[in-house]
Amino acid sequence: MTGATLMRLAKSAAMVAAVLMPVTAWAASEPVVEEDEFGSLNGEELSLDLMLRKLERGEFDPMACMYGYWATKSGNHAAARKIFLACADRGVVAAMPWMSNLEENGLGGPENPQGAAAWDKRAADMGYSIGQLNYGLDLLRGHGVARDETKARQLIDRAAAQGDSAAKQLIENGYDWRSVTPDADEHRYEQKLY
Repeated sequence: MTGATLMRLAKSAAMVAAVLMPVTAWAASEPVVEEDEFGSLNGEELSLDLMLRKLERGEFDPMACMYGYWATKSGNHAAARKIFLACADRGVVAAMPWMSNLEENGLGGPENPQGAAAWDKRAADMGYSIGQLNYGLDLLRGHGVARDETKARQLIDRAAAQGDSAAKQLIENGYDWRSVTPDADEHRYEQKLY
């Protein structure tokens, strides 16, 4: 490496440090919040805690729905459940498969296949392709709902007509639910002989 190259690298590193040091100090510092009976000055704007407090007060912020995704992916399933429930109850169809997932897997509450199927049906009834596919799978498997292959195929066909690639794959594989089910989950859908 030449001396000129080293000098350019040193200058670049100094510039990066000059930019990042104030940002790092700002990010590590606690926000200054002044609160009185009229509200707060410099209050939280983008935190999970703020969204949960708003929901507890009965205030719905549509931005809360994206926090449900972050909460569940970070393992805070109880918070995700509160957020997705509030969103789904207000008709945000994209929150319904998340509620189904939480119910199915017992995340933030007990396992509830019937509850999961109910959320899938609600999303399917609203014309959401993911809901149609998922409820179609529920009906194919007879999981959380009575088995009904005819209705299942109709729903899966509707999802495929909307462009859902998993629904198309399912059709290509003769509606065999195993073709779109992770191996690790197959055991929960096998029909019991007893």
